[in-house]
Amino acid sequence: MKLLYSAASPYARKVRVLAHELGLSDEIEVVTAAVSPIETNTDVAARNPLAKVPTLNLADGTALYDSRVICDYLMTLEPALPMQPATGAERWAVQCRHALADGILDAALLARYEEALRPAELRWPAWQAGQEDKILRGIAQLESETAAFGVEPRIDTIAVACALGYLDLRFGRLAWREQAPKLAAFYEGFAARPSMQTTKPG
Repeated sequence: MKLLYSAASPYARKVRVLAHELGLSDEIEVVTAAVSPIETNTDVAARNPLAKVPTLNLADGTALYDSRVICDYLMTLEPALPMQPATGAERWAVQCRHALADGILDAALLARYEEALRPAELRWPAWQAGQEDKILRGIAQLESETAAFGVEPRIDTIAVACALGYLDLRFGRLAWREQAPKLAAFYEGFAARPSMQTTKPG
């Protein structure tokens, strides 16, 4: 398998952390691919029409995207290491937390593009504030759910940890720990895992 990724992409990091936790890292060749919302990387677009990372190329030529699809696929390769409940209410809770973590990242990326790529004279402060409000509401919700995280890594806690890592990387000014001490304690422990250390952006 070949994973097209960017070191700074939190979605790609989520895939790499999961692969590490499943013992699949050695089966995946990691290939750096620079992508941008305003310039198309034709090599990535040839495999993924959205021209986004991560994109996972399988040995038979199939390309999988986006990160949630790739994660679902990787989890099927190691069913003996369940990363989410198979059925029931807990399964939907885990999937919702996974979606919430990705939604925090969606808002963070939009805010990042607004401040880093849009010309200063075209920036929209209300848009930026709206995205940051989504991030902080998501953090507040996760803070209320930390008791359900469990001890062993799962796809939801992997996604949450990667989202928090991205906030530390790009949005330190939001000081999310001040409103979420229980979440901060979770992250301190989870971030020390080898899977997180190995995939930490340089």
